[in-house]
Order: sequence, then C-alpha cells, then structure tokens
Amino acid sequence: MLEPEIETRSWDEQLAVDDVSYRTQLAYLLKRSAFYREKLEGFETSGLADIAQLPLTEKGELRETTTPDNPIGRHLCAEPTDIVRIYSTSGTTGTPSFIPLTAGDLDNWVIGSARSYAASGIAAGQRIVSTYNAGPFVAGAALASFDRIGLTHIPVGTGNTDRLIKAIELLRPEAVVLTPSYAAYLAENFDLRGSSVERVLVAGEPGGGEPAFRAKLEEGWGAKVTEAMGIGDIGVSLWGECEEQDGMHLGARGFVHAELIEPETGVAVEMDDGATGELVLTHLQHRAAPLLRFRTRDHAELRMSPCRCSRTGPRIRCIGRTDDMLIVRGVNVFPSAIREVVSAFAPEVSGHILVKPQAAGVKQEPPLPVSVELARDRTADAALAEAIRERLRQVLVVQTRVKLVPWGSLRRSEYKSKLVER
Repeated sequence: MLEPEIETRSWDEQLAVDDVSYRTQLAYLLKRSAFYREKLEGFETSGLADIAQLPLTEKGELRETTTPDNPIGRHLCAEPTDIVRIYSTSGTTGTPSFIPLTAGDLDNWVIGSARSYAASGIAAGQRIVSTYNAGPFVAGAALASFDRIGLTHIPVGTGNTDRLIKAIELLRPEAVVLTPSYAAYLAENFDLRGSSVERVLVAGEPGGGEPAFRAKLEEGWGAKVTEAMGIGDIGVSLWGECEEQDGMHLGARGFVHAELIEPETGVAVEMDDGATGELVLTHLQHRAAPLLRFRTRDHAELRMSPCRCSRTGPRIRCIGRTDDMLIVRGVNVFPSAIREVVSAFAPEVSGHILVKPQAAGVKQEPPLPVSVELARDRTADAALAEAIRERLRQVLVVQTRVKLVPWGSLRRSEYKSKLVER
C-alpha cells in the first residue's frame, strides 16, 4: 500500500475532507470558468451531499466551446504560464480534444495513478515492462507513476511485440502492463507460463475484471491479473484493483469524487453495494480545466463492502461503455458482457466475439447477430452454438443469432479490441 494513512482512512472521514475540497473547487470554478459560470447560473448546492442537484457535463458541450483562439474550451481556468503539459485525445472523429495540466494537476495525476497500480502488489525494486506510448496521450502520465512507486521501468510501447517478448526473456520483469486485448493476443501466440512475469496489469478497456476472461489470461500467462482504469479528461489510472481481485479501488481519492447515474435519465443512483450505473466524476483539487459531474460513459458495478486489503471506500468493476451499448427490445446489452458469457464456454471457444448489428443506431431488433470464434482445432457444432445462444438468453435476456467462426478469423489487436462492427 503506497499511502496507508490515506488509503485506509474511514470513508466518512474521506467524504468530510472531500466536502471541504469540493466547496473550494466550486468557488474556483465560479470565479475562473466562463463555461461553469453560465452552466451553474440558477443552481445552488450547500456541499458535496447535494452535488446531484447540479447539471451533468457532457464531452460534446466542452467541444462546442472551442475556438481557434481557445482550442481547449471555455472551461479553461488557469493562466497559460501555469500550464506545464497539454495532452490530447486521438481525434479519430475530428479535431482532438486538448487536456491541460498545471504542475499541481500533473502531480495529483501521478499520485493517484501510483496508488492505483501499487494496489496490484507491485513493489519498489521490481521490474515492470510497459506497452503504453508516452506520446500525446494521457496514458503517458501513467508511466511516471511507476517511477513514483520505485519500480525499474522498461518501456516498450505499442505494437513492438518482438521487442516485448525479448525484454521479458532477457530482463526478467516481475510485471507487465498492457490492454486486456493485447494480453490475450500474447497469451495465444507465445508460451509465457514459464516466464518471470508474476503480475499482469491490464487497463485501457473493459475485460480484465470479467471472471472467464481473467481466468483465460491467468492461465495463459501463469500470473495474477489485476486491472486499472482511468478517464483521460479526469485523470490517468484513477482506479486500481488489489490482490483480492474484487473490484478497482479509487486510487485518486481526495482528488476525484465519484457518483453513479441512470444512463437514460441522468438521475443519481445511491452508492450502495451492488448498485450499477454510469460513472460520473468531479475534480476536487484541479486547476487547469476542472470538470464538474463529468459523464464518463463507463457503465460500472459498485462494491461498498469492506475489502480484506483494508482499503476503504468504493470499488468498481467496469461492465462496458454506455456509448457501445445496444438496446434490444428494451434490454441494455453490453458487448463486453456477451464476451464474458461466451468465454465461459472455453475450451471450445477462443473467447473472441464480434457483434454485428443489423441496423444503424443503438436500438436493435432481435435476434442480435454474434460471431463467436472457435478454439484452435475445434470445428463448428450446432449444439454448441445453440448452447451459447441459450446461455446468452438466460444471463443477458437477449435473443441472439450465434455464428461459430474458425480460429483466427476474428481480428486480434496489439492495443484495444473492437467488439462491435458498425
């Protein structure tokens, strides 16, 4: 545990500390942010307990305020001279979004990320191989957290599989960090069970917490798998799973406040054990471009019960992205949930799936077409396809049309997998 005095603080005490930070942050926003002065006009809140009375912030709203003179947006609060780093999104659908940080913001990012990754059990003096590129994207900030923990960091980057395997063979790291998709790709194509790797830290997409998928990774690597999660606009590696493997702890506690809402209505969901909803996050100590009640579009399941690691507060498991969600006859269906059900049919299947909606948009009519890849040396079996279809109906309450496809026919990824073909 990197900072026991903070990570084991009672949650009631943490909320009291966060309430003070929230009030200060809100006053800062009203003074410095033109975006939030307008957005919050007519709204009142007496403290963190009443935060759900304030409006949600959508990513599209922020984009609409950008101009050639202010490419960051009207939520920018800091002076240009106070900004020490500007990250960006990939911009695959247009102009990238820019994420500025002050020195204090950057340090908070690194601290929260270090707590999140340290929860996995990695410790100072051990070696870790990373596969994140430290270029323009926020994942680069996660790399500094390995220095903060005291690890020997071996950066390889994305798409350098031969170099990665060679680093594992020659430098004998105790840990690797990569996306679940890449971890699965490597486990399928290389014999890693006898390697030095004891911990596989996965992040960047849902999947690492799915029991069947996790079991497949642990079998392929001969190592324990834990996951971490961040949201670029808010912070890198905000959440990290401990060795109990029962959800990700909020490593960014004190810096970020978490809520759940109903995705369709925006109504707040009580933070009770077992609750599910879309994750909404609020900065508590941010200065460059703070966000209030930011919709992450991550659908999460909450755990509030005590964890044996002694960390307190909420733990989450990411079920999927609400913007990847499909609605089939009123039922919300997440592609990652389909993969989890299908993976339980191993060793008959590889665990790779691809959902192929029949119509544009979110709403679909049944049956939902799902391609399921067979395991190596397995042949299509009508009984297997029917068994998978029936299990999907029982677990997810969705009618599907399951097509079994040969091993290797669904595309692998050295970064993130695409589970829906639109």
